[in-house]
This record gives sequence, C-alpha cells and structure tokens, in this order.
Amino acid sequence: MPSLSEGVRYLPGFLDRTAQEALVEEIRAIVREAPLFVPAMPRTGKEMSVRMTNCGTLGWVTDKENGYRYQSRHPATGNAWPPIPDRLLDLWEQVAGSALQPEACLVNFYSENAKMGLHQDRDEQEFSAPVVSISLGDTCLFRVGGTTRSARTASVKLQSGDVVVLGGAGRLAFHGVDRIYPGTSTLLKNPGRINLTLRRVTKPV
Repeated sequence: MPSLSEGVRYLPGFLDRTAQEALVEEIRAIVREAPLFVPAMPRTGKEMSVRMTNCGTLGWVTDKENGYRYQSRHPATGNAWPPIPDRLLDLWEQVAGSALQPEACLVNFYSENAKMGLHQDRDEQEFSAPVVSISLGDTCLFRVGGTTRSARTASVKLQSGDVVVLGGAGRLAFHGVDRIYPGTSTLLKNPGRINLTLRRVTKPV
C-alpha cells in the first residue's frame, strides 16, 4: 500500500456487494431523472472524457462559456437535481467526521477509455468538510499528491466498493484517474466505472 498524503484516507472494500448493487439502482433512478451530460472545459470548450450528472441541492457543472461552477438545476433539462439518497448521507455520517452535511453529489461515469487529469476540488466555499469519493464498477488507477501540482504523487488501484476521503490537510490534494481496467468488475451491465463524490459547497449560515 503506497503512502498517501496527510489527510487522505483510503477505505478499501467499505461497501459490500449488496450495498453496491443497491446504490447502483439508486444511481440509475437519478440518471433517469437527471440524464448524464458531457461537460466541457472552460475557454476551450474541449469535452471531457467522462459523462456526469448530480444529485443534491447543488450540482457541479462546467462549460465553455461559464466555466466551473455549482448550480441548482440540470443544465439540459432545467429541472432541480434529485435529492442525495439516504444511503449516501449515511455513508457521509460514517466517514466524513464533519457536522456539516453534503450539498452535492457528483456522479461521474468513466467508460473504458476515460480518465481525469490531476486537479483540486476547490470550486466550493467550504473546505473544512472533506470530499468523500465512492467507487463502483471497474477498477481504476487513482493518483493523489499534495496541495501543489509538483508534489510527489502516489497511485492506488481503486476497486468497486472502495471509499477515499480527502480531508484536513488533504482536502485540496491534487488527484486524478489515470486509467480504467475494463472487465475487472461484474457490478455494472457494461464496462466502466461510476464515481460518486460527496461535497459540502457553501459555508453554514
């Protein structure tokens, strides 16, 4: 097991198969209500290799015109995002160590060739609460470093049911997904990986 940055916690096998299957069914219901869309980079408009949607009072989106941001409605349907399932709120309670509740759950679907470059989750106003990431489906090669892009990175293969928590000194750690390993899980109907990322966005009033 590689040595991860301070504040980064890796919880392998946190969700058993039954819990994973139940969560996938809830995500499918969310996608029916808030369809997956292809996000685009600010300024260039280059499309990302993942497809995404959200649940919660706020959802993370990005496009060429307005860049990275949170908003209360789906960019294509104009409807409010579906609520975060209780199952995910319970998971947050177990691992987050924060009295603040998550307001957004980003749902990323990685196809066989999708990846995510090193980045920080810093579009939120509140950094005292952690980022909680749940892996479902095919294994991925996850890379995480420190709070500067030049910091040393470590890689770990995240399997279905694994949870990663970026909190404390690791809340703004650079992280990304270098590759997907197709066919390493039978959880999903087709090859690929679902990543769920729970975040607190606003400061408490």
